[in-house]
Amino acid sequence: MATTPGSVPTISGRGSTRGSGRSRGASRGGLGAGLIELPRVPLRDPATAVMRDPKVSESRRYCSKCEEPVGRGRDGKPGRSEGFCQNCGTPFSFLPRLSQGDLINDRYEVLGALAYGGLGWIYLARDRNVSDSVSDRWVVLKGLINTADADAMAAAVTERRYLVEIDHPSIVKIHDFVQHPDPKTGVPVGYIVMEYVGGQSLRDMLMARRAEGQRVLPLAEVLAYGAEVLPALGYLHGRDLLYCDFKPDNVIHAEEQLKLIDLGAVRRVDDDVSAVYGTPGYQAPEVADVGPSVAADIYTVGRSLAVLSFEFRGFSTTYAGKLPDRAGVPLLAQEESYYRLLVRSTHRDPDRRFQTAADMSDQLLGVLREVLSANDGVPRPVVSRQFTPERRAFGTGAGEVSGEAIPVELQPAGVAAALPLPQVDVLDPGAGFLATLSSTDPAELVRQLESPPVRSTEVSLRLVRARIEAGDLAGAAAGLEELAATDPFDWRVDWYRGIAAMAGDSAGDARVAFDAVYGELPGEPAARLALAASMECTGDKEAALRLYDRVWRVDRGFISAAFGMARILLGSDDRSGALAVLDQVPDSSSHHVTAQVAAVRASLHKGGPIAHADDLLRASGRLERLGLDVERQARLTVEMLEAVLAWLTATNLPPHRLPAGARVLGHDLSERGLRFGLERAYRTMAQIARDPDTKIALVDRANAVRPRTLV
Repeated sequence: MATTPGSVPTISGRGSTRGSGRSRGASRGGLGAGLIELPRVPLRDPATAVMRDPKVSESRRYCSKCEEPVGRGRDGKPGRSEGFCQNCGTPFSFLPRLSQGDLINDRYEVLGALAYGGLGWIYLARDRNVSDSVSDRWVVLKGLINTADADAMAAAVTERRYLVEIDHPSIVKIHDFVQHPDPKTGVPVGYIVMEYVGGQSLRDMLMARRAEGQRVLPLAEVLAYGAEVLPALGYLHGRDLLYCDFKPDNVIHAEEQLKLIDLGAVRRVDDDVSAVYGTPGYQAPEVADVGPSVAADIYTVGRSLAVLSFEFRGFSTTYAGKLPDRAGVPLLAQEESYYRLLVRSTHRDPDRRFQTAADMSDQLLGVLREVLSANDGVPRPVVSRQFTPERRAFGTGAGEVSGEAIPVELQPAGVAAALPLPQVDVLDPGAGFLATLSSTDPAELVRQLESPPVRSTEVSLRLVRARIEAGDLAGAAAGLEELAATDPFDWRVDWYRGIAAMAGDSAGDARVAFDAVYGELPGEPAARLALAASMECTGDKEAALRLYDRVWRVDRGFISAAFGMARILLGSDDRSGALAVLDQVPDSSSHHVTAQVAAVRASLHKGGPIAHADDLLRASGRLERLGLDVERQARLTVEMLEAVLAWLTATNLPPHRLPAGARVLGHDLSERGLRFGLERAYRTMAQIARDPDTKIALVDRANAVRPRTLV
């Protein structure tokens, strides 16, 4: 059993919690969240875990009443382990009360002290009622450092009332509560009896990595541990209990299990009497004034993740209530989603944090998928609980084949009409009414939604969306202001602000709104996609590329991200990078052909001159394999042959410098062969043209491009 040093009581007001209509549950797998295989930690032999010389270091000796240092040495002489506080006279004792061989309650045989923590000594014992000749049942007895500490005694009594009812696979099991006379005073002392978990605490694992020269745990492992402990905290919160003192010391990894230990600081949500215990650097800043809460527990998880994942010097002093500057921490500079997860979970305002463990778990798993996919390139998509899929892919013009001119730059209005939408909360009173709406005409939808049979948040959001689609951006903005006044923490308001701004060609305003959503939902690819699009529209191509890349690595369903990457890479003359991304669009996607057409055009990109004839031949082979219909094939044939003819004319290469027998779309790689190919393509387009003027123009082009012949 690991020690839990550093917990100190906090005098506080009444505990507080804040409910949220935004809360939605989170799914999870086994240890490692079903996404990563964590290292197996072997069980520790209980006999080797007992302390040989149990002592409380002088640096951790404080009076239980006034919190002044006690038991400190002077003039080279060690301090006393027992005595009286010189400041207030309160007696103190830092000696273990139980010794090897003591029998507690005629059942538990003490083997020795395991560790000490803020609330008491921890002893290893053998349960004689269960042990036999084949195996022993090892248990842990947790007593009090100072039996005169009224607060600590009260905490122990509280544990006896309800902790034995806690039953969760990731929380240490409380078996019993027993008493044993103090060997000096004879006064009965209470002990909690809990299961022995013989692994390593996350703090021990961190220290072991440091001893091996690794300063921190790998981020993916840290996130996987977080995904495992959050449901355990959620279980406690669901029973109106608060853990209060979460930290790496209080999480044990044993073989393939992870368990929360040391329930000494657990208290009921409505308990405004008991002392609150926490650890500096981990405890939320508001606890001393308003008491613990679910949001305060969330804060301790965020701080623990930070301590485990990067060198967090001064986390209990200089940075006790804040995170270090992101630019100074390489991990945070590289992993923006993780940084935003930490920012939200440790926000100084409790209302800005995740409001439930499930909320945080959902986003943490999204960040874990992103980190893993960024490391190994393997997509890890999952159905979002917050967003629909993207309604359509945007920015795919490079793969479209039509007679109309396609904009080269990304158009904000097209993005607004394509981005995913927030999922409708099925528990909302208006969800049933919304399911009956069938009209696709925005004006008709606005009329129906302005006089609904029931008014609710979801109905108001749907009305905002209908107004945006109808072009009434002022009406949409007014509706969003009303929603924001009702719930200023609803991220959906910012999402629709971003949609409205893009629809109004105000990409800068959209970027601000989508950035806020990303801060609220750091694990959602849809949030990163929207922000990337707004960044691209404002000209910040490098930042957009990073986000598009992270979206695409996680989920190949976001086709817009692939086209965004290809567009930006091609704009910076990275043709090979653009082609590599477009080739990743899977064959099963309805946009596979579109991506391949874009790849053909990328091979002929005017901004990056064709470097070699092999580029042309590969593009030709790519186009021939697509099997397009006659019209699209003819149009692309014209594009390709015109580009190849221009290249051949510009380079003026002699025939012997060209690949022997090379053919482009079935035509010789020569000026004569290419002109014949263009003539044929133009005449094919003329045959299928419906407009007489267009037909005549195409025939004229065919005649003009035809090489001179004797016939």
